[in-house]
Amino acid sequence: MIPGKALLSTSYLGPVQYYSRFLLHREVWIEQCENYQKQSYRNRCYIYGANGKQCLVIPVNVNSDKKTPIRDVTIDYSKPWQKIHWKSIESAYRLSPCFEFYEDELSGFYGKGSHKKFLFDWNNKLMEVMLDLLKLTANLTFTSLYEKVPVSGADYRESIHPKARLSRPDPHYKSIPYAQVFDSKYGFISNLSIIDLLFNEGKHARDVLEEGLIR
Repeated sequence: MIPGKALLSTSYLGPVQYYSRFLLHREVWIEQCENYQKQSYRNRCYIYGANGKQCLVIPVNVNSDKKTPIRDVTIDYSKPWQKIHWKSIESAYRLSPCFEFYEDELSGFYGKGSHKKFLFDWNNKLMEVMLDLLKLTANLTFTSLYEKVPVSGADYRESIHPKARLSRPDPHYKSIPYAQVFDSKYGFISNLSIIDLLFNEGKHARDVLEEGLIR
């Protein structure tokens, strides 16, 4: 691990790069005092489907006329997005080597009675499960105030971003190829949701995270 803390945004089943921070830093802070930002990992993830890279988006209720604190962003359940997401995940990974070992850990989030009012809480519960399955034990804390420029630590809130033009070079991470269900059709797709790595590599997923670190 390198000295100092990592500052991350909340994320919906964040990418491999995001979870590598829990190995790189001894202390990880999740930002809970910022305003919500659209088209980021905060409410979307990317998986590898039969037609290539596929985006799953959690619909949210935000006021388009003003900024909404991330802790106040509520999930929109007017459409059956949970059913759609799970069907997409199952279709993408049911043939992966380790889907059956982790299916029950995730499927409960997408069934009836699994509603969370706030996006932040939903993301945190999923993150807890992912950290446990990956055996990642970094000291996890939540921010108590917003700092545009943090006085200490490494700020990854914007540098880990799905849009290439907004993300920044990461001197501590390199993508490590691993076998994917549909790689014979489209080749290896890097930095997808952590579930892509977990379903394909299982207990070796942490080893891939370790190998991708540049200390």
